[in-house]
Amino acid sequence: MAHAKNHDYHILPPSIWPLATALGTFVMLVGAVFWMKDITAWAFWIGFVAVLYCSYAWWAEVVAESKVGDHTPVVRIGLRYGFILFVMSEVMFFFAWFWSFFKHAMYPMETYIGTEYVKPEIYAVDPFHLPLINTLILLLSGCAVTWAHHALVHNNDRKALIQGLAIGIAFGIAFTALQGYEYAHLLHEGWQFGGDEFYSNFFMATGFHGFHVIIGTIFLTVCLIRAMKGDFTPEQHVGFEAAAWYWHFVDVVWLFLFFAVYIWGTSGL
Repeated sequence: MAHAKNHDYHILPPSIWPLATALGTFVMLVGAVFWMKDITAWAFWIGFVAVLYCSYAWWAEVVAESKVGDHTPVVRIGLRYGFILFVMSEVMFFFAWFWSFFKHAMYPMETYIGTEYVKPEIYAVDPFHLPLINTLILLLSGCAVTWAHHALVHNNDRKALIQGLAIGIAFGIAFTALQGYEYAHLLHEGWQFGGDEFYSNFFMATGFHGFHVIIGTIFLTVCLIRAMKGDFTPEQHVGFEAAAWYWHFVDVVWLFLFFAVYIWGTSGL
């Protein structure tokens, strides 16, 4: 047959979504600058909505390609490599915040040379109460996702796959809710973003991690919906595999945050 695929590679048809996503991201970036300059916030939200819609449409195309047989073994390897590179970029993103945190913790310095650094009054968080509970919740969520992945790959047990994903999502939502409660408590105690390097690094590092938890929870929710529709097989489940990798990355980052920021960072306060 003339249209039969005689190779393992996938030649993508022209798509508008990469360009549309880039434009939406640019609008969101410029809008964020306008928002921080107190000009307007509308540009940011327009770009944000555009990015969300383009992401949905683009990934829907990728899912459709997988269902018609375009995701051959070679293509799946390429998708895995691409996602690994994405996770590596995320590692470097968080590395910057850890670098800033340790630098200001070990060698604090004011903007003006010659001035004396005055240590701020900081309400120390007890790491072995709410932060420890959140740590256990996130680790249990990772275990549930691993259970779901094992059930699919080794047993093709779709019931366990769905149950594991549902439990992982529930724990992810619980983590986000408890972190929101913790933020409200810290703000009540006088913590202010931008008030000091410690405050700023704490909120930026833990806040961006919380944002990644929300993204990962959405990622797992999409996988749960697809699993309930019967999309994944033991041989072909790159989307779920990527979600599991992302969730474990979120777990590892939180462990570093827990030991570095909550335990070591507040031990001398």
